[in-house]
Amino acid sequence: MNKRETAWVTVLRGSILPLIIWVLIFFFFWLIRKNCHASYKTYLDKIYILLLILFVTYWVFKITVALFGWYAVNIAAKTQTKLDDKFIPLFRRIAVMIIWTVGLIVLLEKLGVNISAFVATLGVGSLAIALAAQDTIANIIAGFLIMIDRPFSIGDEIRLPSGEKVKVLDIGIRRSKFISEDKAIIIVPNLDLSKSKIVNYTYGGEL
Repeated sequence: MNKRETAWVTVLRGSILPLIIWVLIFFFFWLIRKNCHASYKTYLDKIYILLLILFVTYWVFKITVALFGWYAVNIAAKTQTKLDDKFIPLFRRIAVMIIWTVGLIVLLEKLGVNISAFVATLGVGSLAIALAAQDTIANIIAGFLIMIDRPFSIGDEIRLPSGEKVKVLDIGIRRSKFISEDKAIIIVPNLDLSKSKIVNYTYGGEL
């Protein structure tokens, strides 16, 4: 079985249960609506629409999580770079947050909530969070750039901006870890590394 087929099998495994549940709910609602009084059918239709929105949101969520899980096991684990291993959890959280936010907005709109005011409030809240976490965001972006540019790799011997000669232990999303010549662990924010001069002795020795 090739990777494409494996991906589809993974997606089906992650989404088949919600589909079965939705078919049962649909059949249940169909029986109730068929036998109830006409005055109740409008309310049942509204409930049906709300449940449909929740189902679609949850179904897309399950498919997304299944795809990220498949990629982590079948693709990321077999690549030489650790870039995708580091950022898959971050991208998965962002995707999940977007899916549920869109689902919530659609659901509130069907309930008669003023979406414009809600989106404006959400935007202001997001801006406040971004300002409060600007150092964290800057370190994440710097870590992403370090993994792409690769001024140093795990195992390299380098000299930090502070002057210590160290060996690279780990390049994290926000911070990187090094071990010094006296066996001390040094943790440096990625933003500081990306803005400063790094001397790489391992690269020089390979030339």
